[in-house]
Amino acid sequence: MVHEDIKALAAFMARMPGLAVLTGAGVSTASGIPDYRDDSGDWKRSPPMQHQTFMESHAARQRYWARALVGFRTLREASANPAHHALAELEARGHVAGVITQNVDGLHRQAGSQRVIDLHGRADVVRCMGCGALRRRHDLHDELGELNPDWLELGANVAPDGDADLERDFADFRVPSCGRCGDGIWKPDVVFFGDSVPRDTVEEAFSLLDECRGLLVVGSSLMVYSGYRFARRAARDGKPMACLNLGRTRADALFDLKVTTSAETGLTALLEVLEEKALRPADRA
Repeated sequence: MVHEDIKALAAFMARMPGLAVLTGAGVSTASGIPDYRDDSGDWKRSPPMQHQTFMESHAARQRYWARALVGFRTLREASANPAHHALAELEARGHVAGVITQNVDGLHRQAGSQRVIDLHGRADVVRCMGCGALRRRHDLHDELGELNPDWLELGANVAPDGDADLERDFADFRVPSCGRCGDGIWKPDVVFFGDSVPRDTVEEAFSLLDECRGLLVVGSSLMVYSGYRFARRAARDGKPMACLNLGRTRADALFDLKVTTSAETGLTALLEVLEEKALRPADRA
């Protein structure tokens, strides 16, 4: 029963004060942002944009920004859901030391989490790949809308990164260059597939994991190595691990405990059990 599993997870957290938490797209599905994979860990939709393709092909950038102009509205308007709020509350109570998130939606901070490491960057910022200038993505989308007004009324299914399932002729879609250097390419300040997570971000995440006694994975299949590496590191160091996720993960064999339920259902129930039994984090000594 899920209820018994939640009780076991509550006991796990009470024994492991200041856990590191690694989150994936499953944490944000209740906010209306879809995830990438099904319960078997397979793609639900076409794989996301590749870094090299984006950088080398103007046509690929036209397609990306046209679809993003339609799809990013969902990401832009999303609000934190009970899973995000529960993790923020768990941090406030001392059960969680910090969150390493693979998501780019910014909803952990919106919910009040204080220590958040954005492993894959932030979708609300764009960066010039020529001069390094940063710009609010909202401002770029306003400019895209002014340049391509006919696209503003379109609708389509969206993806976790603000992409949309939209197939049209993108040849006439206008994409602005960087105004500071003149011809720089604007790219979301996120890690595309085929790109690498910045070394300082990886080191910051490892530092959080190293200072914690255990790891909790929530809403992630860990199919991508950028997240899976933290489960491997915890296993190497003998740190206890628990997982709350719908479907299988790449690290199932490494977990001491796994609860199969949605992030919002599981974390809300977890808080209720912790409150009911007045379970507080054990002393770190």
